[in-house]
Amino acid sequence: MTLIQVLEDISVSENNAKKYIAEFLLKEKDQIDKYSMQQIADKTFTSKSTLFRFAQSLNYSGWREMIQTFLREIAYMNQHYSNIDPNLPFLAGEATDDIVGKLTEIQRESVQNTADMINIDTLNLAVDRILNARRNIVLFGISPNNLMGQLLQRKLSSIGIILTIARTDEGGMLASALHKGDCAILVSYSGNNEQREPMKFIETLKGNQVNIISLTSEGENYLSKNTDCVLRISSREKLYSKIGNFTTEESILHLFNLIYACCFSRNFISNYNYKLQNSEEFEYRRSSKLFDLKENHKQ
Repeated sequence: MTLIQVLEDISVSENNAKKYIAEFLLKEKDQIDKYSMQQIADKTFTSKSTLFRFAQSLNYSGWREMIQTFLREIAYMNQHYSNIDPNLPFLAGEATDDIVGKLTEIQRESVQNTADMINIDTLNLAVDRILNARRNIVLFGISPNNLMGQLLQRKLSSIGIILTIARTDEGGMLASALHKGDCAILVSYSGNNEQREPMKFIETLKGNQVNIISLTSEGENYLSKNTDCVLRISSREKLYSKIGNFTTEESILHLFNLIYACCFSRNFISNYNYKLQNSEEFEYRRSSKLFDLKENHKQ
């Protein structure tokens, strides 16, 4: 998670000095560079030593390093995003046309942020692992991530690649059944709780020498620290207080589409012919009276 997300999590999960520090930083984020360390200590009824220990508890060398990271994240957000809150993009009584405009904007921003974070070498490695999977490719994730995985499953099957979606509470059996050279796709927005699915399968998968692809949020978390092929989900939503996963879902779907497109492009002609042949043979129920949508079939 990003530092901003970590602070948001602390602000709702703690009930001590950490909570007050996190709340103050989030409330004054656009003005925080104007405060000295002593002023922040005074405002949060703490001390400079408490602030120093707070930063160290988040794995920073000290307060200054943490604040520099915080300022960089704030600057990036201000430069790349509108002032629409992705957690509460609309309020009670909002006009329908306003809702349309706001949702469209935050989803566009999510796709662009996802693209900005793409490491091409990592994406190519993920594609290699799927195309070179020894036998099995399995996606692990809780709802709604596993539901979105079904769209990737359908796309990959259209070019002859079989992806299995692990059912909730059955992932352990599938993880144990995978072997060296198989591929596992792990999807978790927070990626932190090693006792929850899919993080709790990592040790089993690594022990079986399974190649892992991870999709998780920005920053360091358990999932990103313990896997070597990490694609980043746009991380702007709070973990709990939000209307819906509008931007997260858009980001995950964009990553899935990129994975499929790159798999397709590796052997474009063969995949295109395979998909076209199977579509004509097995999707015969599709028809249209619109001239532009009609296909030219061979006689």
